[in-house]
Amino acid sequence: MTTAAIRKATLPNFDVNRIRDDFPILSRKVHGKPLVYLDSAASAQKPRQVIEAITRAYSEDYANVHRGAYYLSEKSTSDYEAAREKVRAFINAASTAEIVFTKGATEAINLVASSFGRAFIKAGDEIVLTTLEHHSNLVPWDLLRSATGCVLRHVPIQTDGSVRLEDFAAVIGPKTKLVAVAHISNVLGTILPIRQVADLAHAAGAKMLVDGCQGIVHAAVDVQALGCDFYVFSGHKLYGPTGIGVLWGRENLLDAMPPYQGGGDMIETVGLDACTWAGLPAKFEAGTPPIVEAIGLGAAIDYVASHDPDAVRAHEHALITYAMERLPEVPGLRLIGTAPGKASVQSFVIDGAHPHDIATVLDRSGVCVRAGHHCAQPLMEALGVSATARASFGIYSLQSEIDVLVAALKKAREMLA
Repeated sequence: MTTAAIRKATLPNFDVNRIRDDFPILSRKVHGKPLVYLDSAASAQKPRQVIEAITRAYSEDYANVHRGAYYLSEKSTSDYEAAREKVRAFINAASTAEIVFTKGATEAINLVASSFGRAFIKAGDEIVLTTLEHHSNLVPWDLLRSATGCVLRHVPIQTDGSVRLEDFAAVIGPKTKLVAVAHISNVLGTILPIRQVADLAHAAGAKMLVDGCQGIVHAAVDVQALGCDFYVFSGHKLYGPTGIGVLWGRENLLDAMPPYQGGGDMIETVGLDACTWAGLPAKFEAGTPPIVEAIGLGAAIDYVASHDPDAVRAHEHALITYAMERLPEVPGLRLIGTAPGKASVQSFVIDGAHPHDIATVLDRSGVCVRAGHHCAQPLMEALGVSATARASFGIYSLQSEIDVLVAALKKAREMLA
């Protein structure tokens, strides 16, 4: 799509300016300049509907959930469990028993590594990853390797950031017990062929976990259609609060897995000599859960679901297409990650300028981008760079903000290169 075509594109079911009115922070200024927030892949901003739901939960309805025989506890429990049902419907899980609330995607992956991994993966078994994974989907498996003697194998990426299905097929084999991959790369925006990889994993007798932190935002997520066995994501990237994440797992697998943590609410009975466990999902939710955070996540799902998903994706596609066309206008700038059909995340480097310095200079123009290795050091090594700058877009992002970014980058390049 040409620049002219992008500018003329109309999305009748999508009014980005109306959407921006829902996000209070977008009206503020930074260093005297209008805020241009291009770091949604790290953490998205929050609409007032989510902020109000959190405020209401604390100011009107707060109490601890489960077992409280009074109105506030019953109301808080009802809202908490209603959020679980919203998650179930949003990802098309078969049952709310398959929805485990965690404090984030990182904890969700660690839960699977600790519980499923230590119960079902032994020395010599193989776990298949890719080189583009976030540290949250690398380190837990490295810890499991140290504990069990299992073997980690990695599928390489291509120069454009894509991952070939034939490379998965070459690595997945009879010793594979688990394949754990990102749905969408947080650095490159690459969308992985999840269904096809799941089929390869299952044909080898393995299970599959998907890190959906970016996928839940930028793709249609139907866990039954994707064919995976575990899917994890964080609330704060989905326009919800921090401190809340989701582990979806197939009920038969979660049933077979031992508890991850011990404490209140995850037990059926406790004795001095033996304990028995509560049913799903309580077995994996020890202690007081993230009550208000879950309610906030439910409000975020309501907000996202209130918009036409096809229109949102068309908007984001227009943004990344426009950004990939305009950014190379900056002298010495090189795009990192150009896989076909990628999501609205774009990394880049500029000759002679360190990404941290680029981000610092952009900040003076009110532009927020991420700089560093983005918790993906093996990927940086594979790309031959130590760090990148990264612009990432959300439901509220504007094409005019890309123009501001490009102008600020040209100034930064003059100062730094």
